[in-house]
Amino acid sequence: MPELATWKPILTALALPPVPFLLLILIGARLILPRRGLGWFFVLLGAVGIWLSSTQGAARWVQNVVLRPPPALYGDELQRLAQASQAQAKNPRTVILVLGGGRVPRAPEYGMSDLSEGSAERLRYAVWLSRQTGLPLAFTGGHGWGQQQGPSEAEIADRVAREVYGRPLRWLEGDSRDTRGNAALSLRLLQGAGIEEIVLVTHASHMPRALRDFQQAATGSALRFTPAPMGALTPRDLSALDWLPTTDGYQHMRGLLRELLARLVRA
Repeated sequence: MPELATWKPILTALALPPVPFLLLILIGARLILPRRGLGWFFVLLGAVGIWLSSTQGAARWVQNVVLRPPPALYGDELQRLAQASQAQAKNPRTVILVLGGGRVPRAPEYGMSDLSEGSAERLRYAVWLSRQTGLPLAFTGGHGWGQQQGPSEAEIADRVAREVYGRPLRWLEGDSRDTRGNAALSLRLLQGAGIEEIVLVTHASHMPRALRDFQQAATGSALRFTPAPMGALTPRDLSALDWLPTTDGYQHMRGLLRELLARLVRA
């Protein structure tokens, strides 16, 4: 349903904090006169929801207890990938695939399109991983449902990888609009190139859903997936800050709840 899909960014924004909690407060205010106890319950519930949805501590709880992403890639796994890279030097069968996280249609400071902050973080980590292992890089990402014009995210990533990191991308997939599209279209490209193992790079919160979509898209094949999550939330030095509302806490919680919502609706 392409017509409904174009509304995904708007519907997602309405389903995430603070909108649901603001609605609870409005409902509670309306109920205070006829049903005082119930009205104040809704007001309090909305206020607590807004508070917790802006804290790093609650966000970390959702990440570790509800989403449960796989651990970061390090140690023996990094060594294994480096050895695989050496053995496959002439005919790569293992690749690092970066999942796009968004694009900026036009960044005024550059006068051209750019990667979003999240997408740039993923690319930076993938470049570091490529340098550690020697594996080639691939990128998947086109235009989001709310965007239409300009170069694809993969094209932007290729320019950034070459100009900023001096490490060009070997494979680009620039037609997908979401994670399912990333999986379907990039697998078609990489399997055609003889790839047997994909090292998936995305944020830790996004990794469970990404793995699900890629494994489903690869059903019936022998393709192997190695998760390489990045950006996982860790405790702060001053633990009290974890439970006070902050801009970072709000942004992280929205991202985590967005992943949880996508999992619930099978998006």
